[in-house]
Order: sequence, then structure tokens, then C-alpha cells
Amino acid sequence: MKILYAVQATGNGHIGRARVMAAALKKYDIEVDWVFSGRPAAQYFDMQVFGNYKTYNGLSFIIENHKLNILKSMFSAKLLQFYKDIKSIDFSQYDLLINDFEPVTAWAAKLSKFKSIGLSHQSAFLYKIPFVKRNFIFNLSMKHYAPTSQPIGIHWQQFDEHILPPIIAPNTNKITSSNNEILVYIPFHSTSEIIELLRGFKKYNFHIFHADTAEAKYDHLHFHAFSRDGFAKYMARCDGIISNAGFELPSEALQMGKKLLIEPLQNQIEQISNANTLDQLDWSQTEDKINTQNIEKWLLKNIPKQVTWPDVAGELVAWIKQGKLNTLPELSQKLWAKVEM
Repeated sequence: MKILYAVQATGNGHIGRARVMAAALKKYDIEVDWVFSGRPAAQYFDMQVFGNYKTYNGLSFIIENHKLNILKSMFSAKLLQFYKDIKSIDFSQYDLLINDFEPVTAWAAKLSKFKSIGLSHQSAFLYKIPFVKRNFIFNLSMKHYAPTSQPIGIHWQQFDEHILPPIIAPNTNKITSSNNEILVYIPFHSTSEIIELLRGFKKYNFHIFHADTAEAKYDHLHFHAFSRDGFAKYMARCDGIISNAGFELPSEALQMGKKLLIEPLQNQIEQISNANTLDQLDWSQTEDKINTQNIEKWLLKNIPKQVTWPDVAGELVAWIKQGKLNTLPELSQKLWAKVEM
């Protein structure tokens, strides 16, 4: 069996899920070619597990002042190149496309009528799930940005029989609690903004992962360049995590029992919905805008929640290899029965 696996790479969460799937696919001796799109080729890091992967420009999102700029994202799209990339893809050597919200291969498969599985958090929004503030543009983008013949959603609850639990890599570091260390990943805030938010909390050590690491001006603020291993190390030993409302990082935090302070990107309905879900489940403190007052409130709380997710990747790859793709509800029920909350 040979699979083309395509991943949306504008954020690191999709790539993290792909790493877990890569290990499971290798275990089941399935041959895989990898495709990534959404960021410049030079900005990928720690990609050895994907071998000789290929990149496309794809369709990117533009974030300004902590919010998604929808119009700029639309007008920045290189549609001619996008069309050429679609037409360049040949599925003749593959049995299946697995697509994690990646638009180039999704549209190539749709136009070629090639069998594709949409395995992503975004696929969950194609079904009726609560806590989602929908609008026309959001519904349109979820349905048509990366269309697949069989969408499989991933979420924190089984809102539908086509939804699976999160696909999370086990953290190989010892999980501890430091009492004074906090992991910070809010990449759309500038370093000066982060310093202003955190400089007053001198009883804590903040480990901040950011593209700009040059402005560490306070002893208790430690800026780090992006590193998969470094991030996992500090995540394992921290007391809590301050982040935007993506999906993969909160999922990992819940697996390790780390408390969460969440700020969704403005205008990004997926993140707003994620924040609403975490808030309704009482799994995080969520804020429309993080400030020093709500950071102080959160730091003084001892409210970590823990959810143990099963080996979703292994069960999913075994299911794919069996070829029984019409039995997704049974797979969903089997996996949710193994979740421990």
C-alpha cells in the first residue's frame, strides 16, 4: 500500500500530528510520500522523519495585530501557481490520499476523483458540534478549502460518530511540576508585548518560544528559538501553559495534566470555537485578550485537568490498512471508549 500524505504547515500543530502518524504508518509497513504547504521551504525544521518530502506554496493565512486578516489572506493567494501545482500532481502510483487540511492535494484529488481521507481538526467542523460561532465564510472555508471524499474530524469530545480523539505524541521526558515554571507560546504577540505582560511576575520563570529571541531583558523571562525537543522538555516540567487556542497544544497539555490560559486569535472562528469548547468543559481559563490581571488570576489557580487519549494513530492506521473505510462509526466508538477523563 502506498499513500500520499499532505499536511497544512502554516502552524506547527499539523506537523506534530503528522509525526505521530508517520511512526504508525512505518510500523504497519505502509509506504508514504509526504507533501507540505503553507510556509516557505526554509522555515521547516526537524523534518527528518518525513524523508524526501515535497513542499508547495499552498494558501497561507496572514495574521496582523493578533487577528486573522481575511482580506489580505485572500488577496495574497498566488492562484496561478496554486492551479499549476494542482495540475502537477499525479496520483497514479498511490492507493490513497490522507489530507490534513492541505489545499493543493485536496483539490487535485477532487478534480481527479481520487479517493481521499480528510484527517484534521478542521474536518470536525463539517459536522454539528456545539460551541461554534459559525458564519458564511467559515462554513465555506471548512467545506471548500481542502475538500476530501471522506472527512474524519478530530476533537476533544465525540460530538459525532465521524469524530476521533486527538492524535498526540507521547512526551518522552519525565512529567513533573516545577511550581514556578510556565511555558509560553503566543507567537502572534511581539516580544515587547510579551515582556510587558510578564515582567512583573518575578516569582515565576517563563519559557517563551518565539521567532524573535533577541529581546530577553529580564532574568525570569527566557526566550527560546523554535525546537521540537526543547519545547517538549519545558512542556513536561512546567506548571502551566499560556497559548493561543489551537488544537494540538491544548491536547498535549491535557494529556500531561497542565493548566491552560488560552487566548484565541481574533477573527479566527476555529480558535474562537476551540476556546469556547475548552471553557465550557472547564478545561482552561480562556480570555478574549490576555492581560496582567487575568494572568495573575490564572497563576494563583491550581486547576489542571487531565485527559488520557488512546493510541489513535495506531488504531487508525490499522483501520486504513484493512480497507474498511465504511466502518468509521465503529472505530470512533472503540476509541472514545478508551478515553480516560
